[in-house]
Amino acid sequence: MNLNKKNIIITGGTGSFGKECVKFILKNFKPNKLVVFSRDELKQFEMDKELSDEKIKKDNLRFFLGDVRDKDRLDLAFKDIDYVIHSAALKQVPAAEYNPMEFVKTNIIGAENIIFASINNKVEKVISLSTDKAANPISLYGATKLAADKLFNAANNLSKRRPIFSVVRYGNVLGSRGSVIPFFKSYRSKKNEKIPITDKDMTRFFISVEDSVKFVLKSLNEMKGGEIFVPKIPSFKITDLAKAIVPKRKHVIIGMRPGEKIAEVLITKDESKNALEYNKHYVIYSELFSKISKKKNYNKLFEYNSSSNKNFLNVKEIQLICKKLRLI
Repeated sequence: MNLNKKNIIITGGTGSFGKECVKFILKNFKPNKLVVFSRDELKQFEMDKELSDEKIKKDNLRFFLGDVRDKDRLDLAFKDIDYVIHSAALKQVPAAEYNPMEFVKTNIIGAENIIFASINNKVEKVISLSTDKAANPISLYGATKLAADKLFNAANNLSKRRPIFSVVRYGNVLGSRGSVIPFFKSYRSKKNEKIPITDKDMTRFFISVEDSVKFVLKSLNEMKGGEIFVPKIPSFKITDLAKAIVPKRKHVIIGMRPGEKIAEVLITKDESKNALEYNKHYVIYSELFSKISKKKNYNKLFEYNSSSNKNFLNVKEIQLICKKLRLI
């Protein structure tokens, strides 16, 4: 992947993924312009200071205040942009159940605005970040992300190959905002208090922020339009994560929150007929655009599920990874 001399914009650029992506690009490439698009001026100020404190050269970095709900603002921000990395979203599952229209406005209408701003400005490539919760969704959040994924896929029909649109789908990002790890860590100082667990059988996929950035940029390089890129990543039981962070502590089962699943899915059985497996990832090819998807092999249907994942971590393995990532 060569991002040198490119004009790149990252929506949601002050979030966990956005910050790590900006740092990675500035350290490894020399883009002509790298734009952080987000709606929080304080986070932009803090991010600018953090980059200065870490002595990361940022002469080509720009901050653009705006909201993906505002199509006129997006249209202005996308002027002369080559690549769009779309990570802006409302993401909290329980909050979506109680505030559905806010999630629709940001995650669905916002996606539509991204698409038309990209087409109007003749962007080269647009890659959108999705979630395992978009596969067979039962939550409002997952449903909005599935709808957004479908919009980006169909957008290849509108753009006449300029730009092209693809999606990256992965699981929980360890250490990101909203991660359960800080919550579990808080119980280290609460002596003898039981750790609340939603369900003893709950499992989740996970990926580090750094690995998610590398996978998104790799997918940006390889995309032809209409694909959903899915990394091969580990899974764990939530109870084992709690044991890894606070060993020898009792748990109390409190029940699942609205919109939650016992296990997450990255590739559904129905999607698998259009999926090809590679060394470190899968690609779900579009039924609308890809010649590969027309070679459907119904004898090899499968589901990529966090509970049946072959790469399943135990408590010790989780501890080692969390320590390596400096999360505990």
